[in-house]
Amino acid sequence: MITLALSKGRIFDETLPLLAAAGIPVDASIGASRKLILPTGDPGLRLIIVRASDVPTYVQYGAADLGVAGKDVLLEHGGEGLYQPVDLGIARCRMCVAAPAGFDYANAVRRGARLRIATKYVQVAREHFAAKGVHVDLIKLYGSMELAPLVGLADAIVDLVSTGSTLRANNLVEVEEIMRISSRLIVNQASLKTKSGTLEPLVAAIGRAAEGAR
Repeated sequence: MITLALSKGRIFDETLPLLAAAGIPVDASIGASRKLILPTGDPGLRLIIVRASDVPTYVQYGAADLGVAGKDVLLEHGGEGLYQPVDLGIARCRMCVAAPAGFDYANAVRRGARLRIATKYVQVAREHFAAKGVHVDLIKLYGSMELAPLVGLADAIVDLVSTGSTLRANNLVEVEEIMRISSRLIVNQASLKTKSGTLEPLVAAIGRAAEGAR
């Protein structure tokens, strides 16, 4: 049995067509199920539903043979024990710095400046500002990031942005793009060796499906 770890939401919705194109039909209605282990059209492949931030951990420790995770999640995880053979090109967005409209970010990030940054992506933010020579106090939050600058908790935030509508609704603006984000297929290193006869063709088929969808 091959186990594929997915998170609910955009990644789940955009992975199903790739699986179908790879010859593994999945009933889209199962996305509404509260079950955490789901069947596919291939009796040798099952899905497990976990939090997006936990997908790399399940794959790293072999509870799942492969998974789909955003580049943002993989950067925070570190990627230890994982192969990342395919950029699926799904769930695209960007990692940005955002601040209140009117905030002089260009002046604030002059070398030697110190900023308070709220983010879920502590590792990415730390490396980004260190490369710029900017000292930051990082405040880790898990949600409602846009609130932090509005109530004085932080000067700016580092977060994922898709349409930017939530930023605009809270009078925040993008002041710097850190990187483009998409989701990757990740594979447990041990599984790729012990189940190579099954996993390698599956990875290749999903890779072709992703290429064909571009």
